[in-house]
Amino acid sequence: MRPTGKQRAALEMICDTFLPGDGATLPSASELGAVDTVFELLARNPREAETKQLAMLLDLWDAPMTGLLTGWGPRRYSKLAPEDRERALLRLGGSRLGAVRAVFQALKQASLLAYNVTPGPTGFNPLWKEIGYPGPPGPLPEAPRPTLVPRRITGPETLTCDVVIVGSGAGGGTAAGVLAEAGLDVVVLERGGYYDDRDFGAGELAALKSLYSPGPAASAEGQISLVAGSCLGGGTVVNWSTSLPTPDAVREEWAAAGATQFGTAEFGDSLDAVLRRLGVNERRSIPTARDSILERGASELGWPVDALPRNVTDACDAGVECGRCGTGCRVGAKQSVTKTWLADAAARGARLIVDADVRRIEVRDGKAEAVAARTSDGVEFEVRARAVVVAAGAIQTPALLRRSGLRNNNIGRYLRLHPASAVFGLFDEEVRPWEGGLQTRICRRHVDLDGAGYGVIYETGPLQPGASTGFMSWQGSGDHRRVMLDFARTNAIGVITRDRDSGTVRVDRAGEPTVDYRLSDRDAAHLHTGIDGAARILEAAGARRIFSGHQAGISYEPGVRGSHSEFSAACRAAGYGPGRCALGALHIMGSARMGGSAESSATDPDGATWDVPNIVVADASCFPTASGVNPMLSIEAIAHMNAKRLAARLT
Repeated sequence: MRPTGKQRAALEMICDTFLPGDGATLPSASELGAVDTVFELLARNPREAETKQLAMLLDLWDAPMTGLLTGWGPRRYSKLAPEDRERALLRLGGSRLGAVRAVFQALKQASLLAYNVTPGPTGFNPLWKEIGYPGPPGPLPEAPRPTLVPRRITGPETLTCDVVIVGSGAGGGTAAGVLAEAGLDVVVLERGGYYDDRDFGAGELAALKSLYSPGPAASAEGQISLVAGSCLGGGTVVNWSTSLPTPDAVREEWAAAGATQFGTAEFGDSLDAVLRRLGVNERRSIPTARDSILERGASELGWPVDALPRNVTDACDAGVECGRCGTGCRVGAKQSVTKTWLADAAARGARLIVDADVRRIEVRDGKAEAVAARTSDGVEFEVRARAVVVAAGAIQTPALLRRSGLRNNNIGRYLRLHPASAVFGLFDEEVRPWEGGLQTRICRRHVDLDGAGYGVIYETGPLQPGASTGFMSWQGSGDHRRVMLDFARTNAIGVITRDRDSGTVRVDRAGEPTVDYRLSDRDAAHLHTGIDGAARILEAAGARRIFSGHQAGISYEPGVRGSHSEFSAACRAAGYGPGRCALGALHIMGSARMGGSAESSATDPDGATWDVPNIVVADASCFPTASGVNPMLSIEAIAHMNAKRLAARLT
């Protein structure tokens, strides 16, 4: 997005209202350069419709009519006093209209994120100094040379192979390794770029621009933020290394949906193969300060806590380095698919191509014959193949299938997101929540709240200054400043909900995906139980102040102000509708689910689409329902199993 002067001025006013600085050590958002960061990140958005909506909002922001419609009166926003500007924004955040609250959340998230990740004119954000955050360490001098040599297409070209794989993450990478091992000629197409150990260490902003998907950033209703990897290796490069196998009860549920092999040794063997190839272990699951708080609080309540297995080697320090791993592992300890399955595939002759945005699968007479792709420079090329494996993620996979003319009604339906929220606790001791093993402990106290296996799990994760703001509310610049200045003594208990009810992925007129997802009352009730439980854990662990991500600004201080019961009641009253509570989706699943019939699923028990049998899906889209745990192992096991079946058919 190239803003006009009017649009830039409007965004500067908005960002400076959220983050005006303190007049001493902390600059305003515009002084720091955060406004440029917002526009830089927005420029990556592939949805032209969203860009136009933002441009229109900024064009109208300072008009008197906007003031009438949004409640600050027939005055220009630029004429309001600073405190009135804050009140105007807070009025948007508390609006009775979900669409208005969604606008507030989008502006809040963009402003806070950009401020906290922008290095600023000096190269070191003053906020980082104030909270004791070390900032980006830069590349590791002794990092080895990249082991893979992917190619970029520079001119119109047609390639041929046995199998073309769209996407290189947990699903696509695993499928590539299996199919290449079977002796098949494989081409892997990845929309993002290739980054390895020596490319990491530049910090959150660099990672957002290179390692994460540019969009969609949130569901259409604005209820939940969407986070996905977008680089060679996909989410396995940036995830938190948690390696939990598919629970037995979930496997039985999936088998009952018609893909019976989930309940047999076939899927179990694939899970075992993945566990071995990733070297999953608990040796480096050393409790961090974050996880020690989770363990201490849960144990005080009599709730069980287990160690989390991780796909890392002994090179993982489980300390300072590990906390940065969501922006790439500098020491190469995380066994992403670039280190494992893709390396295996490349060693057997598979061709890896980056900067390849696949727009369509060419289908003739009910058979896929090729895929059409283009680079970021607009160069178009084609890959002809005997079969197509689609592993672009549970948002992009159904979008590609729809763009390619597939008509099964279940494509894009049954989307699950594991809606996640967090409750924060302020402690006397320093936590330094950005350090330590990514995730090393899990509490399953409320994993089954309805007798059918649906509930919540409790985990922590490294809190970087930028990403953490996605789960925070904003109750004014002064309040937010105090929260951030206490950041080093803050911990968050994450609540991950296994959602029973689902959303939908659609495509707009330009073929780009949009996500429709509204948290159901049943799933919201489970999430609330998790919010209540997370606060109990923090209080039992000794937190001095506890607050949720509700925009209503709900908090209490055990033994000093308020009580847990009052906190829980206030959270329930505030609710979990769009814009009411900050929610994120880090596990995106189920939009092309496997099953036993075309009436209830998008793909058959082989993972093949019902419409076109030589198009096979091999990613989280295949999940019949939500996995209930961090899904990496489940994705790789499904890809391993589906690729084995495809290899048997092709050879």
